[in-house]
Amino acid sequence: MYKLHFLSKENDLNKIIRNHKKDQDNFSILFISLWDNYCESLVEKLKQTYGDAEDGKPLYIVDSFYMPHSFVIYNTTKVPHLVDLSEKGVYSEDYLPMILKRLVPDKPKKKRSK
Repeated sequence: MYKLHFLSKENDLNKIIRNHKKDQDNFSILFISLWDNYCESLVEKLKQTYGDAEDGKPLYIVDSFYMPHSFVIYNTTKVPHLVDLSEKGVYSEDYLPMILKRLVPDKPKKKRSK
């Protein structure tokens, strides 16, 4: 379960990362570009799945148009790019099927009746 936060200022992301170093909170950052169709469809799926969630692990969504300099923090060269920060360390993923698998849960498959 994730709680979506759309960021529009680089200072906000810098504060979140600085607080993580101090508090060791778990959260994720999704770097996207809304000019990209894959990113746009991913964000729509996230809004449908977690749009009204009141609690859950924070997922900060960063758009390249509004925050281009923040992409340097985790050496982001492709979008979408998911970065998970936890007390164990940093996990980085830029392969779209793996990002979908991590963020959007699979629907349970129906069993066939014999």
